[in-house]
Amino acid sequence: MPRKAADFQAWLKAVVEDPLVKAMLRRSLLTRPQLETLLIDQMAPGFLGRELKTDEKASLRLGKKVTRGSFNRTLRQARENVLKAIYTVLLLGYLGLLTTPALEPYVELGSALKRYSEALRSGPPELLEGLRESIMRKVAELASPRALKTG
Repeated sequence: MPRKAADFQAWLKAVVEDPLVKAMLRRSLLTRPQLETLLIDQMAPGFLGRELKTDEKASLRLGKKVTRGSFNRTLRQARENVLKAIYTVLLLGYLGLLTTPALEPYVELGSALKRYSEALRSGPPELLEGLRESIMRKVAELASPRALKTG
C-alpha cells in the first residue's frame, strides 16, 4: 500500500530531530535545509512508491514551503558540500595527512552508528539510550579540532 506525503514528512521530521543526527549535522558541511532536501530527493520516491516532480519534492520540505527553484538551489548546494567533504578526505589521504590510524576512531564510530541504526529498526528505542549517549559523546570528542592532531 503506497504511503502518503504526510507519512514521509513525519519520517523526515523524526530523522532531522534525532539527537544523533542533530549532533552530527552541527559538525557537518550541510545545513538542516540541505539535509532535508537531500533526504527528500533520495528517499521520497522509494518511500512514496513513485517518482516525484520537483514541485512535489519542494512541497515535502518541513516548515515554510519553498519554491521549485529554491529547492533546486538547496539541492545543488547540498550536493556540492557532500562532494567537497569527500574530496577533502581524498586529498588528505593522498597527501598522507589522514592515515589509517588517524581514521580508525571515525571508522569505529561509523560502525557503532550502523549498529545503532539497525538496532533502532528491530528493537525498542528505550533500550538503546546508553548506546546513543555513548555515540553522542564520541561524536563530540571526534568533532574537536584536536582529534586530528598527530604525534
